[in-house]
Amino acid sequence: MCKIALAAAILLTCGLAAAQDQDFSKVEIQLTRVAGNIYMLQGAGGNIGASVGQDGIVVVDDQYAPLAEKIRAALKGITDKPVRFVINTHYHEDHTGGNALFQKDAPIIAHDNVRKRLEEGSSPGNMGSIKFPNKPQPKEALPIISFDHDVTLHLNGEDIRALHYPHGHTDGDSIIFFPKSNVVHMGDDFVRYGFPFIDLNGGGSVEGMIAALEEIIPKLPADVKVIPGHGAVSNLDDVRQYVSMLKQTRAAVEAGVKQGKTLDQLQQEKVLEKWSKWSGKFISADTFTETLYNDLTGKPGTFLKHN
Repeated sequence: MCKIALAAAILLTCGLAAAQDQDFSKVEIQLTRVAGNIYMLQGAGGNIGASVGQDGIVVVDDQYAPLAEKIRAALKGITDKPVRFVINTHYHEDHTGGNALFQKDAPIIAHDNVRKRLEEGSSPGNMGSIKFPNKPQPKEALPIISFDHDVTLHLNGEDIRALHYPHGHTDGDSIIFFPKSNVVHMGDDFVRYGFPFIDLNGGGSVEGMIAALEEIIPKLPADVKVIPGHGAVSNLDDVRQYVSMLKQTRAAVEAGVKQGKTLDQLQQEKVLEKWSKWSGKFISADTFTETLYNDLTGKPGTFLKHN
């Protein structure tokens, strides 16, 4: 089994930074069997999910290009079957950076907006000191199969469902459910590093993230294993606590907005102090206050439900 060499702090502070600014030479891949035939791979960037079976491998997200061969090597440690498909949960580079290399052998699948943002380039904002502009990607890195609502892959004895929930982390998010193995990959709609990054410039919203999670939780088995976009394998209680935090912090900032308070005032008052345990090196309380404030004073998008 491979082991991870970098500390979690690197994941949190650099996980979404531009690949060219990072040294991946010492990154190793940690492989965890989640349940059934589903594995999770961790290195740098977002968590990778993998369905491994007689039909081959279905990969969910592919981290950064310099890690592609290490990821392939980790997968070869558990099967000699090829990668058949790669699904992107959203467009950020720490989840799609390996697209061009994996697509030499396996088609990339993603929501329409993922393809659009990768093709046009998009610069996520509201990140405090962390900057990671996304440049337009070459044709080889673009999903060649895209969908507007949901898509199902029938492989490895699973009906693998990719469900689009817009305006959460971004406007192109997909949550991937493996019903037979009882595992769900939530992408960055659910993370374990504390306050989340919500890409307002990329069509994300706090309201949409809450709505997506509240919509899908009742439809999942109570004992489902959850692969977060970043962090350790989780369960639905962890997701519920996360949703509760989102709703409470949003309400706290909304109360200040209704009173006419400015962002500076809310930050100086430490409006999110009650939730200080969620504040991290990646997204601080001040940064998340800014996210909530900008979201509440802007125009969040609409929400799409699934049957």
